[in-house]
Amino acid sequence: VQLQAYGGGSVQAGGSLSLSCAASGSTFSRYVMYWFRQAPGKEREFVARIRWTGLTTDYADSVKGRFTGSRDNAKNTMYLQMNSLKPEDTAVYYCAAGVPFSTSYRDMTYWGKGTLVTVSS
Repeated sequence: VQLQAYGGGSVQAGGSLSLSCAASGSTFSRYVMYWFRQAPGKEREFVARIRWTGLTTDYADSVKGRFTGSRDNAKNTMYLQMNSLKPEDTAVYYCAAGVPFSTSYRDMTYWGKGTLVTVSS
């Protein structure tokens, strides 16, 4: 499956952004989908996991209550709504598909090109 994330941009602290991840192929619904992010000089970190139907989502503690992940399998698309953004959310955000219950970027099989989110104070 090929993935492409888009929707990044610049926003002031407290603002919102919405990311999308478009997938090609007919197997999108078979994958648990993930959002990761990587800030400059830091390791890529888990942000959110959206399970097959989208009914169950899991989040990193740092974004819980502020970010909401979802997916539309009919559109082969995954989303990440980011609210109450903080400067520490500044990073390149990636969508990925991989093993069902992981938070490690090492377990991902497919990656989309990242999209930059910049949050200014």
